[in-house]
Amino acid sequence: MKLQSLVLAATTFLAMTTAFAVPAGTWSVAAGAHMVDPKSNNGTLADGTLSVEVDDDIRPTISGEYFFADNVGVELLAAIPFHHDITLTDADGNKIDAKTQHLPPTLSIQYHFDGYDLPMNIKPFVGVGVNYTTFFKERIYLGNGNDLELDDSVGVAGHVGLDIPFAPTEAFRIDARYMDIKTDASLNGNDIGEVDISPWVYGVAFVKQF
Repeated sequence: MKLQSLVLAATTFLAMTTAFAVPAGTWSVAAGAHMVDPKSNNGTLADGTLSVEVDDDIRPTISGEYFFADNVGVELLAAIPFHHDITLTDADGNKIDAKTQHLPPTLSIQYHFDGYDLPMNIKPFVGVGVNYTTFFKERIYLGNGNDLELDDSVGVAGHVGLDIPFAPTEAFRIDARYMDIKTDASLNGNDIGEVDISPWVYGVAFVKQF
């Protein structure tokens, strides 16, 4: 529902605007940091006997965008691995700790509202695309010989943000993404359920156009 609302708002805004300012052929690079903030309820495992809680993490990120049409670009987001602590809790309140690392490269098509004389010359943008998340270095603290695995995930992603220019080709960016990330978990080769991370990802970055 969050992603549907995001796409609906973007579509409505696009239908109301006609001006163009960022020419086709422009490149931009954004370097900054983002926080992956998982949803509050991350599901249950082992036939519902264990509730799952995944914590947040902040890491440096970089993205590149190519404008293949006026004000319309394709962007790829990359980052160094995010680290997440995972807490499994049974009905009696007993806890099992686990952890994982992941990389969530995300490819989006974006529209930039540039050239509309907005306050402070801000330049909003919206985007929608696909996220691929690969998990690695999973570990569960349940005694020696126990192997936790999380499958890779593919899902839709939404993106909204503001560029605040401070030079003709440079800007400060504030943005937020919603990523549909769900992963099947297994313990010692046996399926134990699905972990629903589906985070909001909040960030800031320095943007340079070429």
